[in-house]
Amino acid sequence: MRALVTGGAGLIGSHIADLLIREGWFVRILDNLEPQTHRNGKPSWIPVTGEFVEADIRDRTTITAALRDIDVVFHEAAYGGYMPEIGKFVEVNSFGTAQMLEIIRDESLPVKKVVVASSQAVYSEGAASCPQHGLVFPKVRGVEQLSSGDFSVHCPQCGSETTSAPTPEEAPIGGETVYAITKVDQERLVLSWARQTGIPAVALRYSCTYGPRQSIFNPYTGVIAIFCTRLLNNQAPLMYEDGYQTRDLCFVEDIARANLLAATTGKLDGLAVNVGSGKAATIREVARLISDALNIHIEPTTPGEFRPGEMRHLISDMRTVRTNNDSDALLLEPGANCRLHSFRGLQIRRF
Repeated sequence: MRALVTGGAGLIGSHIADLLIREGWFVRILDNLEPQTHRNGKPSWIPVTGEFVEADIRDRTTITAALRDIDVVFHEAAYGGYMPEIGKFVEVNSFGTAQMLEIIRDESLPVKKVVVASSQAVYSEGAASCPQHGLVFPKVRGVEQLSSGDFSVHCPQCGSETTSAPTPEEAPIGGETVYAITKVDQERLVLSWARQTGIPAVALRYSCTYGPRQSIFNPYTGVIAIFCTRLLNNQAPLMYEDGYQTRDLCFVEDIARANLLAATTGKLDGLAVNVGSGKAATIREVARLISDALNIHIEPTTPGEFRPGEMRHLISDMRTVRTNNDSDALLLEPGANCRLHSFRGLQIRRF
C-alpha cells in the first residue's frame, strides 16, 4: 500500500507515517514546515525510508504530483490555533482540502480511500446529563453568564445545572472559532465528495492529543506543553475559569492507530468518528500530574478569566469506533492505551 500523509512532519502526521512504515507501507510525506510549528526547519524525525516533499497544500501542481500512485490519503495538513488570520484558515483548511479532492476526481487518480483529520472542536459544547431531561446538547455559554462567575453548563430546556456526559457523533456541530468552522468544512467536504465519487472516506474527530514531537511554539499545541513551559520557567500554570474544565486527552500513538484502523476497515466508511480515550481529566488534575512529572511544584493560579466560546466539558463517546473494529483487541479501551497518568514518551527540554 502507498500512502500520502499531508502534514506528515507534525505531531499526529509523523506518528501516522512511522506506524505505516512499520506496517510495510510506502509513505510519502508532504509538509510545508509551517514556522509556527517547525521554527527550526525540517525536524529530525522525518523517516529516511519515506519520501519527503516540502510543499504547501495550496500548491496545486505539487499536490497533483504528490497524489500520483497513492492508494490512501491521510489528510492531516491544517492551519491551527487562535490566530486572527481568518483568510489563511479558510484558504489552507477549507480550500486546500477542496482542491485536493478536486484533483483526485478530475485527474481520475487511483486513490482508494481518504482519511481526514477532524477535531472535537467541531462540537460547540460537550453533551450533558440533565436530572429531568436526560441527555441534552447545551448551547455555548454566553459572555454574560461567564462574566458573573457561573462556569457551569445548564440544560437548554429547563436551565438546571447539568453533569458532563460522553459526546456522541450525532451531537450538533458548528464550532465557535474560525479553526473549528474550517474543521467542519474539511469533514463535510470529504464525506460529501466520497458519496459523490464512490471513493470511501472517513473523518476522525480527534480528542486533545499529546506526546513526543509536540511543538511548544504553536499556541494551539495543548495544555500539557503550555504548562510544562511555564513550570520550567518557574511560572505558575495559569488556569481559565476555575480549573475544573474536563478534556479527553489521548496519546498520539493511539491516534495514529485509529488512522490505520480507518484505512484498513470498511466499517467506518462514510462516517465522522470520535477518537479519544473516553475518559475525562480536569485541567487541575493535568497541572498536578505535570508538576509531579517535572518535580516542580508551583500552585496554579486561577484569576477567574475565561475565553468566550470555549467548551466546559468534552468526553468522546467511543462506541462507534469500538463496535466497528475489525481487530480482536478494542481500540482505545478506556484506561488501556491512554497514557495521561504516566506521560509515556513526553519529552521535556529546557529552552
